[in-house]
Amino acid sequence: MGHDTWADVADQFVGDYYGSVQGRVRAHVIGKHLREHLAPAPIEVVDVGGGAGHQAIPLARDGYRVTVVEPSMGMLEQAEERLAAESPEVRSRVTLVNATGEDAVAATGGTRFSAVLCHAVVQYLDDPGPLLGALAALADDGALVSVVAKNQLTLPIPHALEGRWAEALAAFEDDRMVCGLGLPTRADTVAGLSDQLAEVGVHPSAWYGVGFFTDWWNSRLPAAEASDDLLAAELEASRRDPYRQLGRMFHLVGRRQR
Repeated sequence: MGHDTWADVADQFVGDYYGSVQGRVRAHVIGKHLREHLAPAPIEVVDVGGGAGHQAIPLARDGYRVTVVEPSMGMLEQAEERLAAESPEVRSRVTLVNATGEDAVAATGGTRFSAVLCHAVVQYLDDPGPLLGALAALADDGALVSVVAKNQLTLPIPHALEGRWAEALAAFEDDRMVCGLGLPTRADTVAGLSDQLAEVGVHPSAWYGVGFFTDWWNSRLPAAEASDDLLAAELEASRRDPYRQLGRMFHLVGRRQR
């Protein structure tokens, strides 16, 4: 699979990102909405691009059987370290598979899952089409498909907050930016990604914004910690217009119809 780019940033991603207020907010908001749509445990879940298991392990604690498909051995090593701290019952419910998302169907033996997760992965692909096709192929009839992507509508905002007005103006017509890890990313719109999912047989049913207050105003917050009130405010913003439209990310859920 070539050079393991994510191995180079795994420590930074797991430690700095998931330990930050933004990371905690995103995990909280995405997790809350995911549980609203996810069938009760035990069901079979596949987490494509599941990284260090930050979604898989909490699900496994609640009785879900989760297969993590991850192309980076560096990230899987992080997942193994985190799993080692869990009970034998939790560890037994998580399977780690080293493969790309596009190869996930073959790598999981053609299993069809009751839920397919792919969170914050499509933004690293120039063409997400093959991956979206694989997600649909992994999903059983009626299965939940959950995708988190970068929000193209908000690309001008970080430039504007730093007073880089020429870059902000250009970003209105762009879908690319370099993320905080120094990696190039691509952004989507809710409508565009919904159309692409519908083309492969996944029919979107709901969407949410992710990261409104903390992603844009963190430097202006009185305390950079994920208090209960802050998490509640972000969760409320994720459901409401116009706030959800201005989250740095968006969370799109749908059902596979064969």
